[in-house]
Amino acid sequence: MDNLKKNREFIITYFNEISGAEKTRKLCEKYTSDEKLIEHISFFEGAFPKYELFIEEMMTEGSKVIVQGRATGIHKGALNGIPPTGKKMDLPFCIRYTIENGKITDHWLIADQVVLMEQLGVMPSATEAHTH
Repeated sequence: MDNLKKNREFIITYFNEISGAEKTRKLCEKYTSDEKLIEHISFFEGAFPKYELFIEEMMTEGSKVIVQGRATGIHKGALNGIPPTGKKMDLPFCIRYTIENGKITDHWLIADQVVLMEQLGVMPSATEAHTH
């Protein structure tokens, strides 16, 4: 199997295994040696336990895999000082993974934090802000 296909299937397996599951350090370390990624996953797992991940588009190039997707979950834990709201998160994101020797060794992530704050009711949505 060529490397691009192998990396693509690795990321699909990774998403399938961690989506909707308790994201323990042991589970994360099965797929990644990137400490910052493990910290990020743990942070979001604390605020949105067993959050789910959905791949909407994926591209591979060399050792890189780029995923445009969504994370969904219920806000049940504190998030940067915001107490649990019980509200649903449906957060679009884009992440780039570097894969070496069958593990994610590096990542770069962008997600729309404003959308998340609007969904949690911490700030009004752009449409609400203009109607008041």
